[in-house]
Amino acid sequence: MPDTKDANDTPKAGAGQAGLIGPIVLGLGTAASAFALVFFFTPSSEPAALAACEPAVTVVQPAPPPAAEDAAFVPLKEFIITIGSSPAERYLKMNISVATRKDFARRVETAEPMLIDSFNGYLRTSEVSDFEDPAYYAQMRDQLARRAELVLGDSVSDGILITEFLLR
Repeated sequence: MPDTKDANDTPKAGAGQAGLIGPIVLGLGTAASAFALVFFFTPSSEPAALAACEPAVTVVQPAPPPAAEDAAFVPLKEFIITIGSSPAERYLKMNISVATRKDFARRVETAEPMLIDSFNGYLRTSEVSDFEDPAYYAQMRDQLARRAELVLGDSVSDGILITEFLLR
């Protein structure tokens, strides 16, 4: 019998390896892009502006003690706020003092109506369920202190003291 194989039927050299080149290239491309994502998009531990400069020496001032010699505590008028959106069944009675320095005490006294208005605006949004959460009290104190800073300006208020708190 004569040999009927064509020249096209001969196996080509490296035909089995050609099927491996695609997955290898794909794997290398994936690894390179993953490296680039991590390398270029991970934030550095310090800002780039500071990385190029020499480290600056910072002097840290110790915080003044809570009742420093020049501290003043300005009491605000007692205020009563209804709590909840249903008919006024519950109310909150509060007395607050603003901690400041003695030279700013008069400024706090002058701004008392604005402080009370700011505190009322925040406290009126509270619900009875808020007061059942123990974590709410720290949040409330922080929010009231923040409002005191907004009304009085930076560095006038050193925080607030809740001297009386009654929820009925």
